[in-house]
Amino acid sequence: MKIGMLAQATGVSRETLRFYEQRGLLRASRLGNGYRDYPQASVLLVQYIRNAQRLGFTLAEISARLPDIWDAPDPAQKVMEVLQLKLQELDQRILALQTLRQQLAHEIVQQCPLLGERTQAPATCPPGWAQQ
Repeated sequence: MKIGMLAQATGVSRETLRFYEQRGLLRASRLGNGYRDYPQASVLLVQYIRNAQRLGFTLAEISARLPDIWDAPDPAQKVMEVLQLKLQELDQRILALQTLRQQLAHEIVQQCPLLGERTQAPATCPPGWAQQ
């Protein structure tokens, strides 16, 4: 399948397909005239890449996990494992962001949050920094 047919079948641009190939996500053989020739399975692969990106996976994550998925006896089960790991990662990031939010909210009630913890007399912020 030529690059134009793959682009049409997957709804991605030729430039995107070339980029995926440069990153090692896609492979194409070359025809005698130099045109790329993609196997039919490339349609499914590009759809997988696009869906994974939509779910928050980076191309580096996709590239790192792709061989395990394609070589697994049950690729669907392996995809579910990868999704579970990503969900756990997101939960950890959400928790870290909630903790950061609480810290920021605590600092906002201080007279000048940029000066840190006060151990002595209250510090005053430079003009224009004080909370109104």
